[in-house]
Amino acid sequence: RKSSKPPPKKVAPKVDTQFTCPFCNHDKSVVARLDHVAEKGLVECNVCAQKYTCNITHLSEPIDVYSDWIDACERINAKEDDEDEDE
Repeated sequence: RKSSKPPPKKVAPKVDTQFTCPFCNHDKSVVARLDHVAEKGLVECNVCAQKYTCNITHLSEPIDVYSDWIDACERINAKEDDEDEDE
C-alpha cells in the first residue's frame, strides 16, 4: 500500500512594504524601513517628503509602522477637531 502524499504547504501572504501617503494620496509612494538594531521604524513619502519614526520590536513589520503613522495622524486630527469645537 502506498502512503499518501503530504498536504501541500500553505504559502504565507506577502505584506506590502509600499503604501499610500495620507498627506498627498499618491499610491505606493510611502516606503517603510526598519532598523532592528536601533529599534526604530521609519516611513517616508517619496513625493511630499513627509516622515514618521517610531519604536519597533523584533516582531514589527513595515505595515505596523505605517499603521502607527496613520493612528498618530488620526490622534492629531482629533485633537485639532476638539480645539476647534471649543472656540
